Amino acid sequence: MPNFCAAPNCTRKSTQSDLAFFRFPRDPERCQLWVENCRRADLEDKTADQLNKHYRLCAKHFEPSMICKTSPYRTVLKDTAVPTIFDLTSHLNNPHSRHRKRIKELTEEDIRRIKERRLQASREKAQNKENESSESQEGNVTKDDEPSLSPEEKELRDYLKSLFEIVVVIGKQNIPLNGHTESGEEGECFTPSNFQALLEYRINAGDEVLRRRFETTAVNAEYCPSEQQRRLLEVCEDCIREELLQEARESRFFSLVTGDLAEFPEGPHIPLFLRFVDQSHVLREEFIEFLPFEGDEEALTERLVSQVGQKWGLNMDNCRGQAHVSSGVFASKMKAIATRLTEKYPLVVCTPCSTCALNVYLANNLLLTGVQVVMSTLRRIGLFFSKSPLLQAELDHAISIFYQGNEEKSNELKETCRQDWTERHDLFELAVDLMESLLLCMDSIHDNEELKWNDQITNDAYMISESLADFEFVVTLVVLKNALSFTRAFGKNLQGPTLDVFFAASSLTAVLHSLNEVMDNIEVYHEFWFEEAVNLSDAMDVQVRIPRLFFRKQRAETGMEIQPESYFKEYLTVPLVGRIIQELKDIFSENHLKALKCLSLVPAVMGQLKFNASEESNADLYRNDLPNPDTLPAELHCWRIKWKHRGKEISLPSTIHDTMQLAEVKFFPNVYAFLKVLCTLPVLKLENAKCEAAWKRTRAYLADTPVNHRSKSLAVLNINYDVKHDLDLMVDTYIKLHPEQESESLE
Repeated sequence: MPNFCAAPNCTRKSTQSDLAFFRFPRDPERCQLWVENCRRADLEDKTADQLNKHYRLCAKHFEPSMICKTSPYRTVLKDTAVPTIFDLTSHLNNPHSRHRKRIKELTEEDIRRIKERRLQASREKAQNKENESSESQEGNVTKDDEPSLSPEEKELRDYLKSLFEIVVVIGKQNIPLNGHTESGEEGECFTPSNFQALLEYRINAGDEVLRRRFETTAVNAEYCPSEQQRRLLEVCEDCIREELLQEARESRFFSLVTGDLAEFPEGPHIPLFLRFVDQSHVLREEFIEFLPFEGDEEALTERLVSQVGQKWGLNMDNCRGQAHVSSGVFASKMKAIATRLTEKYPLVVCTPCSTCALNVYLANNLLLTGVQVVMSTLRRIGLFFSKSPLLQAELDHAISIFYQGNEEKSNELKETCRQDWTERHDLFELAVDLMESLLLCMDSIHDNEELKWNDQITNDAYMISESLADFEFVVTLVVLKNALSFTRAFGKNLQGPTLDVFFAASSLTAVLHSLNEVMDNIEVYHEFWFEEAVNLSDAMDVQVRIPRLFFRKQRAETGMEIQPESYFKEYLTVPLVGRIIQELKDIFSENHLKALKCLSLVPAVMGQLKFNASEESNADLYRNDLPNPDTLPAELHCWRIKWKHRGKEISLPSTIHDTMQLAEVKFFPNVYAFLKVLCTLPVLKLENAKCEAAWKRTRAYLADTPVNHRSKSLAVLNINYDVKHDLDLMVDTYIKLHPEQESESLE
């Protein structure tokens, strides 16, 4: 039913305008102001509840400053908004017209009362400002009245605050703690530590607290011992992490995401990320810390659960998803950890990670030696060309040579190679197209006839060219390209719009059917794929042969002879296709697919399904997460009806984020709970580039920081650069954890 504007001489209604319409306020005083400004005599005898229920004013009667647009679908008024823009004279031009909304003529008494009310309002406003000012002064007095610290205690706090300021600068700017040392076991230090140097700089710059602290210390003494530095770092790391975890605890539901293995001086670690929806209904994925990766799968699982529950203060029963970006042997361990987590917590659904293309994810998890050689080589190639624009120009030149007759294809490949092409969904198709150009480029750089490249670059180029010129590499790449062509569109849809993700969940059956058909006719498919590999090898002058390692293993069976085509079918194509099928079944479990089908709650998806989808069948998965599960069927029915009617007037929200930003969603608590849980699943793409900042900063930290300079505590500060820090809180925490430091300093 349309809403009509209650203002005099206004004929607007909701079905003919995109303007927002606002109810009269329930507050009697504010409602009376609205009625008086409207000058509608027939509204004066109605109660505030009656006016709120039956009457509206359109946005044209409010100053623009009174209106807030919180989202494309939500327009609200400020709490103090009063309508002031009215047409009270146009009806005079047509005295014969009929006026249902008659305008009240103001008497002198009415005018006097309005003036008095406005004067009273201005007095109250001035009084409020005075009260705020006095409260502020009282607050300052109260603060001054607090028990004062002794001079020694105050000096200790100022000293610790100076130390923490230095730690924060070192961490956020990624400055190594240690100075330059000689390599070897002795590790003789050529310069003082960077921490010591910054302390001396602050003293020379006029930091009186530090000067008084160290003025009697020997010149060559270490001002802040390494043990104290370690304590400062741990406190600083804990305080920064606590800022993030506090928001995650308020959100309740979360998912765990881990990155690839990283080396630290203390040993291998894995980066841990937390995915959750904050109080502003915004999806976040934040880096929390590097976790030591030592021991067997059982010990690692227990350490991870303990870290999340005891150290982070999160409840694993509220964890709804997990994703692990890994490769090679490390991938097998992470898969075992994921399995144990799912066994212990069935709702912790294992999914691919939204920051990694599905085909790249699948290839990284295939435990076949040839496949892992291909993946590591492709990563080396991507890193190699990122070192210098001159190297990229060399590759562009090689592409131009091989695609002389096809300028369009040449330009397309050049443009693609300037981006992160080794992380794309069509990585293997691109790699096959670039094979000849890559080999020519690497050979040219290695030859170094013009002496353009240093020894490190020429050596890297030689190692890459040796891999590219191996037939096992060529045939593995071609088989990967063809086998994963069946999952490429599926994986791209998984990282696309919400509508594509929903339909991708339904298309998995077709993908598995195609791969099973390949397995049933593997001889035919392998023959075509092997022929393609042979043709590419001939073009690259690569000899078709069986890997040398195979003959070493089979030396005892001297009479056995095997052809390359048969060998690669048995040891490459058959196991590769079989493991892709199994990997898809593992990561797209029944619970995972049920969760993705719940995306039909998004209004745009409902509209595409003609509002005929039934979510109840998939809702049981998260029934215990709902605030009112008994009312779910009725609520879902109302949700469908609401958008079925509104879809004729507005464009339907197309993402979970847009849907959760709607004001109306608070009237559907079960739907909101569903959307909040779904949003945390790591398979769904992050809403914008800002959400991926933690991943980008983690990669940058690991790429820019040598292993011997890495620190897990400083990494937390550097990667979470934009997280606010409270120096006073750090000082309080330090004194609480290390009271002996305080007593020693005061003596």
